[in-house]
Amino acid sequence: MQLRRPLILLLSALLLAVAAPRSAAQSDDVNCLGETDPAKVERKPGPALRYGITPGVQTGQLGTGPVPPRLPEDPARQLASLDRLRAPGSPFVLRLHRFFWSDGEEGVRRFLALADRYTAAGYLVELQLRYHPNAQQDGDIAAWTAHVRDVVRRFGANPRVVAVQVTNEVNLSFSPDSSDGGYKRAREALVQGVIAGKDEVRRRGLGQLRIGFNWAYRSDPGNEASFWRSLRDLGGRPFVDALDWVGLDAYPGTLFPPADTPGDEGDALVNAMSAFRCYLRVPGVPEAVPIHIEENGYPTGPGRSEERQVIAMESMIGVLNELKGAFNVTDYRWFNLRDGDSTSQNFQTQYGLLRDDYSPKLGFDRYARYVRETGLRAQLPPAAGGGGSGSAAPGAQGRPRLRLSARCRRGHRRIRVIGADRRQVRRVVKVSYRRMARGRREVRVRVRLRDGRAVVLRRTLRGRCR
Repeated sequence: MQLRRPLILLLSALLLAVAAPRSAAQSDDVNCLGETDPAKVERKPGPALRYGITPGVQTGQLGTGPVPPRLPEDPARQLASLDRLRAPGSPFVLRLHRFFWSDGEEGVRRFLALADRYTAAGYLVELQLRYHPNAQQDGDIAAWTAHVRDVVRRFGANPRVVAVQVTNEVNLSFSPDSSDGGYKRAREALVQGVIAGKDEVRRRGLGQLRIGFNWAYRSDPGNEASFWRSLRDLGGRPFVDALDWVGLDAYPGTLFPPADTPGDEGDALVNAMSAFRCYLRVPGVPEAVPIHIEENGYPTGPGRSEERQVIAMESMIGVLNELKGAFNVTDYRWFNLRDGDSTSQNFQTQYGLLRDDYSPKLGFDRYARYVRETGLRAQLPPAAGGGGSGSAAPGAQGRPRLRLSARCRRGHRRIRVIGADRRQVRRVVKVSYRRMARGRREVRVRVRLRDGRAVVLRRTLRGRCR
């Protein structure tokens, strides 16, 4: 097998760690090196991917602690950018991250308002529900599981909130801003939070809401073996039975491995997926439980061009579409939408497909094309009436009852916003067109409502219009 140099170094380091002397207590360590050659993975059929993205600009930082964005969020420009990424008839999932337990009720209400805004605009939402306790909460598993239940109850009432990831990257213990592994009893928080969250879903009949956890690719072999044995010993069958999906965070060429040959990032993603499936066998998670690629990306920045970001994207998403059936991968999220600071020397602030001023990088259109050409086609669940979240911020509402009337008449376009709630429309912000097959065009009209929200309406036109 012809291995590229970065993967040779990676495997050499892992093999040295495996060969190191171990105590009797470590004799049952599990070492999942994973496959490095995509050609050696058996191709199996799999469904089209359900794509999505992390829309929030703030990112978790390794080593530096939180770095605030250079420019604040602009909700209208953010939604306009998201609308250019998704495809008609294709569900697009927004992963809301940095939902900290330590932020208390204020944080819950903030995320409820975000979930209502995004789902009203036609998106699906999933939550990265962080353990991230304050000093008083740290290690209080009973209080944590009560919080998980409360979140499931309040967000699950919205039929377009489709997933909760319980804790974040607990196998990493050195970066409390980005990962939960350094807090007290974090592994118990993962296991008991998953069990509690799924129990609340079952009790309330929230059929659309799926519960899972994630794993960061990867830490040292000794820590990984300890982590996966903990999930087995702390969780057992109740934990495995509570899982609807399992999440993978992988950043080839940045976190692990820290560098790679351009175009070889896909090989590293194959290594991540195969190692993940191997580790999942330790607690007994069957291959029927699907993998969601929850975080995957490649930054621009010093020494990292926009062209290089596109090469990495094509390598990773390309191989994923080839091998999704082999590893039972159903979902993919790029991390993330916009840079925190496009002028920084820290590449961790530049994973976005947009620069910090909302101007698109080269990767933006390439990702939109993946969504359009290879994304899942499925009908959205109905929007929640009145926000659907139980305790949303005042003024949060469901999607208004509006439709777009569009037709060609004597060679001219005639476009009107109609529907029971047309009086909610303050103004039309933008009208755009997209060519479709057989001479058709899709009309997109973005309107601003009186309560400040933006809504995009679509309609297909037949015939040639001026």
